[in-house]
Amino acid sequence: MELSAAVKRILANYESDNPGTKANLARILMQGRLGGTGKLVILPVDQGFEHGPARSFAPNPAGYDPHYHFQLAIDAGLSAYAAPLGMIEAGAATFAGAIPTILKVNSSNSLARAKEDPSQALTGSVQDALRLGCSAIGFTIYPGSDVAFDMMGQISAMAEEAKSVGLAVVVWSYPRGGNLSKAGETAIDICAYAAHMAALLGAHIIKVKPPTEALELDAAKKVYESQKIDISTPAARIKHVVQSCFNGRRIVVFSGGEAKDMEGVCNEARAIRDGGGNGSIIGRNTFQRPRDEALKLLDTIVKIYQGQA
Repeated sequence: MELSAAVKRILANYESDNPGTKANLARILMQGRLGGTGKLVILPVDQGFEHGPARSFAPNPAGYDPHYHFQLAIDAGLSAYAAPLGMIEAGAATFAGAIPTILKVNSSNSLARAKEDPSQALTGSVQDALRLGCSAIGFTIYPGSDVAFDMMGQISAMAEEAKSVGLAVVVWSYPRGGNLSKAGETAIDICAYAAHMAALLGAHIIKVKPPTEALELDAAKKVYESQKIDISTPAARIKHVVQSCFNGRRIVVFSGGEAKDMEGVCNEARAIRDGGGNGSIIGRNTFQRPRDEALKLLDTIVKIYQGQA
């Protein structure tokens, strides 16, 4: 597999990483229909932990079967498949080598009471990722939570271990908890801050939610206004988040979030593309649809990142 010029440029930004980690990043970047373009579409299926089985899979009952998601990602020509331990274990042998996998090593659930101090439990390990042939580990942090520092300490230690054995590190950076308002969780100043924190923690791939034009912090609002930072359009806000990740030296992908119609999903992908983001990591908006409809949507998203739609 000869690396494309675009992938070589991306890998050159990871100056401290060993050949094993760069090889695993290259596997993700060279996989599927977007392979070699520097763009990514990843299928994450961790919603069973987060929301429960019925809320996650009843809209499309085929999704109760872990093999369904492996096959969906493969048939759609995606870049990688991300899931918790049990989901990957359930298809590890059947789909070995078929698509790069990302082991989600921490998880939350909707039964927990925490509001000011949301957190996640460790549910997988670096050794699990190696045993299962994964290319990366995935970890969620909640900037703003009263226990955010504990989560940062956990990923700092796990990232050090993962990198030492040649795995890449993906960080879901989702602000919530503490004094953050609901609107503040996706405000542009908070999203950019959360993405920057993930970069500072050593993430190779950063996942955040598409930001709104809201500004949460008064101190930040003064700077955005005085420096005339453009946050007027979705693409402009994506561009600012990318800028916050070491001026584009780190891979940044954006979540699909809550269910929306196909036009909404596609317009969001166009904004990510036009703002210079590296792609989408989109779960519920695909696997909750019937398979044919999901494949059609994913085909359109891939074409958007190819500049064809």
